Amino acid sequence: MSIALIDYGAGNLRSVRNALVAAGADMVVVTADPDAVAKADRIVLPGVGAFAACMNGLSAIDGLVEAMERRVRGEGAPFLGICVGMQLLAGAGEEHGRHVGLGWIGGTVRAFDPQPGLRIPHMGWNDVEPTRAHPVIARGEAYYLHGYHFADAADVAATSSHGGTFTAAVARDNIVGVQFHPEKSQAYGLATLERFLAWRP
Repeated sequence: MSIALIDYGAGNLRSVRNALVAAGADMVVVTADPDAVAKADRIVLPGVGAFAACMNGLSAIDGLVEAMERRVRGEGAPFLGICVGMQLLAGAGEEHGRHVGLGWIGGTVRAFDPQPGLRIPHMGWNDVEPTRAHPVIARGEAYYLHGYHFADAADVAATSSHGGTFTAAVARDNIVGVQFHPEKSQAYGLATLERFLAWRP
């Protein structure tokens, strides 16, 4: 089973790759090649940094978004978005202006509302509370690092809390995204990746 771990200059690739291998993946290809993405059995989109920079990096690679669209939305390959990789599923992001996302799942990525005593970015361990049954998402505690969140998201699969409830995971058909970092979430993160590898949507 081949996993395409997408390299567009905005992900913690080494740690995510190591975590996927530790979770049982036997062939993880770190790639920006649309042909490799088009042939992969599963696709993982990591993401670290600002929404616009990540989306621009993804869009700058000729044919990559189209290959993802075809393989994931057209052909049903299982997809996992991590942190900003999940946020890019939204229709738009409002970090440093308004920017168009992939639009695979409805919603807008917005900043946390400042509140007295609320630390932003949200950093550290926090609960993951499923909102419905899903083969990949389970209750537990995961590691987060983000100043923006997937607001008004359609297809919420789990929530967490930081100055109020926010989206911890989204899921629709063969697409799942998590705001937390599985590669930094120790046993819970590895178990999440194991479930993703075993998932047959």
